[in-house]
Amino acid sequence: MAEIIRGKRTMSSAARLRQLIGKILIYMILVSWAVVAVVPFVWMLSTSLKSSAEAQGVRFFPTELHFENYVNAWEEADFAEYFTNSFQITLITLAGQLTFSVLAAYGFARIRFPGRDLIFGVLLSTMMIPAMVLIIPNFLTVTWLGRIGPIKWINNWPALTVPFMGNVFSIFLLRQFFAQVPDELFDAAQIDGAGHLRFLWKVVLPLAKAPLMVIVVLSFIGSWNALAWPMLVTNSPEWRPIAVGLLAFVDEAGQRFEMMMAGATITMVPIMILYFITQKQFTESIARSGLKG
Repeated sequence: MAEIIRGKRTMSSAARLRQLIGKILIYMILVSWAVVAVVPFVWMLSTSLKSSAEAQGVRFFPTELHFENYVNAWEEADFAEYFTNSFQITLITLAGQLTFSVLAAYGFARIRFPGRDLIFGVLLSTMMIPAMVLIIPNFLTVTWLGRIGPIKWINNWPALTVPFMGNVFSIFLLRQFFAQVPDELFDAAQIDGAGHLRFLWKVVLPLAKAPLMVIVVLSFIGSWNALAWPMLVTNSPEWRPIAVGLLAFVDEAGQRFEMMMAGATITMVPIMILYFITQKQFTESIARSGLKG
């Protein structure tokens, strides 16, 4: 009997040892990935505060902080105009994406019509198409619309915003959440005389704050960081966003690495602010967004 007890204790100790080793390996992997992600960001901030001579060297941290690099970069690159353009483009895109994604997702989730599942499946299949493959068809489309319509599309806000208002991932995310709303709530709303739009506005959207937060954050980041498409559909700084302005500034800065890093840091400020404001809500919304539905 004593031998059996000692054997169980030995097995228990071995299991705890394996568990401890597993945790150590996991933590080592997580720390390694954290270092890989953080070091380039810290190096960018550090270089942006260096003098021109230090930026050319191998020293990681500056001996003296040069905050004037940010002022010089802001003035030389004319970031004020690019920031204004990016905010306008991002807000228009975000408003359109939320509007169309909410309505389309509600239709797929709560309204029965012939071919609903087939259409939704075809819509999901487009997520497998690389974005770069769609650039030429989208460009030809916006060019054609600019020729036949009263609104100028090329080098104007419609070409920069309208093609991104129908986001398949946003529709999918909201559809999965809307489908989980109990039918009893809709039945109760119908008894009170509410139709689909009122039920969507009064009941469904207040419950959908989690997936809506995910869409807001991802849409903001995607629109703010857009580069290839704005360069294709714009030919002057009038509507070019901050990413295009940063690229032009990097070409002009030449070997002034401290100015390049200062400009890159400036362009990241809105995204960093958004992240710190919505960090808790965003992580919670990812966990509760209904992706498993």
